[in-house]
Amino acid sequence: MDKILKVVHIITRLILGGAQENTLITCKLLAQRRHDVTLITGPALGPEGELFSQAKNQEYNLIPVPRLIRPIHPLYDAISYYQIKSHLRHFQPDIVHTHSAKAGILGRFAAHSLRRPTGHGARAMKIVHTIHGLPFHPYQNHCLNKFYIAIEKAAAKRTDFFISVADAMTNQALAAGIGKHEQFCTAYSAIEEDDFLKPIPQQQQHEFRRKYQIPEDAIVLITIARLFMLKGHDYIIESAKELSRRFDKAVWLFVGDGNLADHYKKQVRELGLADRVKFTGLLPPGKIPLAIQSSDILVHCSLREGLARTLPQAMLCAKPAISFDIDGAREVVNQNTGRLIEPKNVEQLTKACAELIQDKDLRNKLGSAGQESVIEKFAPEKMVDTIEEVYRKLLA
Repeated sequence: MDKILKVVHIITRLILGGAQENTLITCKLLAQRRHDVTLITGPALGPEGELFSQAKNQEYNLIPVPRLIRPIHPLYDAISYYQIKSHLRHFQPDIVHTHSAKAGILGRFAAHSLRRPTGHGARAMKIVHTIHGLPFHPYQNHCLNKFYIAIEKAAAKRTDFFISVADAMTNQALAAGIGKHEQFCTAYSAIEEDDFLKPIPQQQQHEFRRKYQIPEDAIVLITIARLFMLKGHDYIIESAKELSRRFDKAVWLFVGDGNLADHYKKQVRELGLADRVKFTGLLPPGKIPLAIQSSDILVHCSLREGLARTLPQAMLCAKPAISFDIDGAREVVNQNTGRLIEPKNVEQLTKACAELIQDKDLRNKLGSAGQESVIEKFAPEKMVDTIEEVYRKLLA
């Protein structure tokens, strides 16, 4: 794109997470392409770890909004709304691009309120929203779902275009009456691929295993997810009860932290699995490639996810993936790259894990095919090319 654009991205908080990593990659590459980029964000609160420090001293502007937090808080939300609106009035961007639920609502309403009619129609400012995941889902109270859908419908009327991280997100939004089909496109959430494609020396992998008391000959089933509700660790632990009896060398590695950490640690102790289920706690993003390459199989049992980044991350490391068939998972996981199983089905989960634990050649075959399938699809340049093309069409 030849014209230099003024773009403001807005996200609720820069914790460790897929939406946040996606947003930082987008801002970095847009700035490198000489666009004038500003990122507005709330504080990085929560046990998940933070990415706010990574956003400092970049080629884009970073503007904190201290009261922009994830939980609904009428007073703080009102303060954040007016602060966001003030920043947008000051920057006068060509594009306002929002991410996540809270920032997506407040940011779009604030941007739309500044689009005053003129003699030639509305001001050129365009509003884009990326759907990383939807706030409504089957495991939530029906009335709360209806509330979130109503809010998202109202925000959609103030949105020029939606970018989904998976086709599944587009389909779910349209099914709920949010937006119109012609307003959507998919841009798979980019990954800094070189970090995962570059082989890590065996010595470092051995040291990683030793740190968590994992034998060198163990078959490691890794899960990278917050220790939080709906992330599926319960099902993995349930399957581990049987698999640990059948396979002496199988070890499970939980990477992440969250409010259920103590609960799961107690559970595995009571089941006599403390020596088979390991917990790393929070790992910095730079250590995730090492954790995956030091493992053998990725197991992801989240019950709601836009498209879990851990799936293509594992595939980039040539590791097979086992995932519940939810949201965008089937857009990367299939019989050629891993195993897709029915949500909550522990029997299927156990069978899929057993198949891969006992067959190294199959693991290598699936891992190699998975790596080939995601290299282009999740490349940062590809994602930002798609985003730039959306901006260009909106401003044409």
